[in-house]
Amino acid sequence: MVRSALGNNATIGRGPRRLARYWPAGSVAIASTLSVLPIVTEVGWGPDFGFLMLIAWRLLRGDAIPAWWAAPLGLFNDLITGSPVGQSIFVWTASMLMLDLADRRTMWRDYWIEWLLAAILLFISQVVRWDVDALMGASYAFRLIWSPWIIAVLAFPLAAFTASAVDRWRLGR
Repeated sequence: MVRSALGNNATIGRGPRRLARYWPAGSVAIASTLSVLPIVTEVGWGPDFGFLMLIAWRLLRGDAIPAWWAAPLGLFNDLITGSPVGQSIFVWTASMLMLDLADRRTMWRDYWIEWLLAAILLFISQVVRWDVDALMGASYAFRLIWSPWIIAVLAFPLAAFTASAVDRWRLGR
């Protein structure tokens, strides 16, 4: 009788999934491993999927990934992608701090502002990557960073959708 009053889709008594607090970091780590797909190019065309997912989680839920998690997740990304150790640690930690500052300074945010913030952070990440590559002797034209940046900006809605789907699943909604 109680069941019929609540309906078949009752959410009473359902809570977050087991280890729910670790799913955001796990999804960032899984996204980082997408870079090991067997695609060979002279200059990277694809975005940094782990960074894209980190930004999506941070913009979706500020409490899902604490700022200090950026350093270990960045280290994992550096080790998986073959980037110089410290590059992702620096960029990801600085991005989390910038997003914390943006949260404190803005009164409201809509999807377009989040997309703009993501585009700015992704561009900064590409410039830092280009600069570190040049310091290590792998210099290439600056114009070659535009295509991965455009692909990353266009892939942000997919990352945001994935983060929101994982968030709904992990919280049992």
